Amino acid sequence: MASYNKSSPYYETKNYGNFLDIMQMRNFRKLASDVRYQIDRIYQYRPDLLAYDLYGDASLWWVFAVRNPNTIKDPVFDFRPGVAIYIPKKETLIADLGL
Repeated sequence: MASYNKSSPYYETKNYGNFLDIMQMRNFRKLASDVRYQIDRIYQYRPDLLAYDLYGDASLWWVFAVRNPNTIKDPVFDFRPGVAIYIPKKETLIADLGL
């Protein structure tokens, strides 16, 4: 069985060689102190770029969709300029995801 990196959304999902079990969503605290951010046009359809700029790790692109499930249904195509989202702080992700 292959193991996934701690930054992967599949980290807690069981791997049976050629297929994955039902996805177990990674959870982290959603705090009132999370930053409200309006997506800038340079990040249009690129949550990976914002994740890299904020966290130094492009593979954390999925945290924006998990933190904002009512705003971001499609983690790429709903990532449009002008959309307001909450952004978890790096310290929260480090503590909760074990990064």
